[in-house]
Amino acid sequence: MSKNTIPLRKDVPAKDKWDLSSIYKSDDDWEAALKEVSVLTEKVAAYKGRLGESAETLLEALKALEEAELKMETVYHYASLQHEADEDDSTATDRDGRAMMAYTQMQAALSFIDPEIQEIEDDKLQKWISTPAFENYKIYIQKLLHFKQYILSEKEERILSLQMQSAQTAETAFSVLTNVDINKTFGTVTVDGEEKQLTETTWSVFMHNQDRKVREEAYKKFYAKFEEHQNTIAALYAGNVNQDVFSVRARGYKSSLDQALYGNKVPLSVYHNLIDCIHKNLDALHEYYSLRKKALGVDELRHYDVYVPLVKSVSTKTSYEESVEICRNALAPLGKEYTDRLCDGLLNGWADRYENVGKRSGAFSSGCYIGNPYILLNYNDENIRDVFTMAHEGGHSMHSWYSVHNNPFMCYDYTIFEAEVASTFNEELVFEYLLKNAKDKEMKKYLLAMRADDILATLYRQTMFAEFELKAHEFVENGTPLTAELLRKTYRELLELYFGPEMHFEDNSDMEGLRIPHFYSAFYVYKYATGISAALALAKRVTTGGEKEREDYFKFLKSGGSRYPIESLKVAGVDMETTAPVQAACDEFKAIVEQLREEL
Repeated sequence: MSKNTIPLRKDVPAKDKWDLSSIYKSDDDWEAALKEVSVLTEKVAAYKGRLGESAETLLEALKALEEAELKMETVYHYASLQHEADEDDSTATDRDGRAMMAYTQMQAALSFIDPEIQEIEDDKLQKWISTPAFENYKIYIQKLLHFKQYILSEKEERILSLQMQSAQTAETAFSVLTNVDINKTFGTVTVDGEEKQLTETTWSVFMHNQDRKVREEAYKKFYAKFEEHQNTIAALYAGNVNQDVFSVRARGYKSSLDQALYGNKVPLSVYHNLIDCIHKNLDALHEYYSLRKKALGVDELRHYDVYVPLVKSVSTKTSYEESVEICRNALAPLGKEYTDRLCDGLLNGWADRYENVGKRSGAFSSGCYIGNPYILLNYNDENIRDVFTMAHEGGHSMHSWYSVHNNPFMCYDYTIFEAEVASTFNEELVFEYLLKNAKDKEMKKYLLAMRADDILATLYRQTMFAEFELKAHEFVENGTPLTAELLRKTYRELLELYFGPEMHFEDNSDMEGLRIPHFYSAFYVYKYATGISAALALAKRVTTGGEKEREDYFKFLKSGGSRYPIESLKVAGVDMETTAPVQAACDEFKAIVEQLREEL
C-alpha cells in the first residue's frame, strides 16, 4: 500500500480485511435471512393480547421473540459492518438501510410486548419466571420491569418505534458529511517536500509529526474545513440533542442524563462526582502542559502541540504482526486461552486492518451473538498508539467472546459502562509490558510521556466531553436553542478551563466540539473516564494478586448482561459508586507526570 495514497476498498488484500463468513457465507445468504425476519416477526406478533394468558403462552412468545431478535441482530450486524468498511459503496449503503428499515418495522410490530408484560400482575409474573423453564428469560424480564414506570401504552410505543429510523437522520448525515464529503476536501500537507493526503485518519498522524510546521498546516486546514460547515454540523447536533429531549419528555424522565443512566441503574452521582473530582485535579493537568511546553521548547504552547511525542529520537515503527505479538506477551497475566484466542482472531479474520477510501475513521469492536467479535482498525505502523488501540479493541472483543459463551442470548449483551473497563484494562497491561521491556532510557521516557497522554485523553479529555454534553442537553431542556455560536462558546470555555493558562488556541479551535462522533450517542463518553478508573484499579489488583483476583476479573468478563454494571464491577473488585477509583486514577496520572519530569 502506498503511504501517500489511500486505496479503494476493492484494492485492499483479503488478508487485511475482516472475514464476515462467520455471520453469513455470502450476500445471498444475507438476503434470505432478511426475508426471514418478517416471517419471524409475524410469528411473534400473533401473540399480541395473549402474553398474560398463562406461563406456557408467555414462554412460547419469549422463545419466538428470541428467535426473531437473534435473526434481526445478525442481519443488521452483517450489513452494518459492510457499510462501515466502505460508506462509498452504494450496495452496502442500500443493504444497511434495508436492515435498519427491517429493524424499525420489527420494533413497531412488536411494540406491544413490553406494555403487555408490564400489565401482568407482579405476583403472578414473579411466580412464573421463578421456574426453571424461564431460566433464559428471567433476567430479561426483571430488567424490563425496571423500566415499568417509563413504558407507555402499546399504541404510544408503536409510534415511538416507527420513529426510530428517522431519529437516526442527524447521526447518519453527520457521518456521511464528515467521513465522505468533507473527508475528500481537506487537501494535502507538505511533509519533507512531499504532498500527503489529509484525511480524518491521517490527521492524527500529522499531529504526531515532530515538524511543527506540518502540525500547524494540518491543524489549520483541518479545522478550517469544518468551520466552513459549522452551521450545518451545529444543526445536526442540535437535532440529535432535540431527539434525546423529545424521548425524555415523551417517557417522563427527569432529564436526558436521567434517561441515559437509568437503564443501567447508574446513580446520577457517578456522573456528577466524576466531573467534580476531575475539576479538583485540574492542577495536575495544567502542570503537565507546563512540562510539555518546556520539553518542546516553544514560546507558546498551541493546540496542535498537544499530541506530538515529547521524546523525539525514539523510532516507534511497529508492524501489524509485531503489534499482535506485543498484545500476546503483555496480556499473558490473563492466561493462554485469552491470548491465543485474541491473537488468532487478530491475524485470521476478526480485524479490518488498514484505512481505505470511504471507511469509517477511528476504531471499534462490534460483536453479536452469532459470528466473531469483529474489530475495525485504521492501523498505522508509524504510530505506536495503534498498538494500544489494537489491545483496546481486543479487550472489547474478548469481553464479547466471554459474554456470548457464558450467557443466553436474551441477557448476553453487556453495557458500554462495563465495556470500557475491559478495553482500558488491556491498555494498562500493554503499557506496563512495554515500559518493563524498554531497551533504553529514551524509550522509557517515550512510553511515560505517551502513557501520560493516554490517561489524559481517556480520563480528563473524556470528562471534558462529558461536561460539554451535559451542558448542551441542559440548554435545550431549559429552553435555550443550540446554535453554532452557543456550542462553540461553551466548548471554548471548557477548553480554557481544562487546558489551563499555558495553552494558546486558534480562533477555530472550538470547532473540535462539533466534530466528535461519540456526541451522537448521548452520554457515552463519560464511560471512558469511569472505565479507565476501574481498569487501572483492576489491572493493579490482577497483576499484584493471585488466582482469586484473576478469577474475579473473569467473572466480570463472563457476566455479560446478567448483572447491572455497578454490581458486576463490585464482583470484579472495584466500587464505582465512590470517588476512590477516579481519584486513584488522577493520582496515577500525577505520579507518571512526576516520573516523566524526573526522566526529562
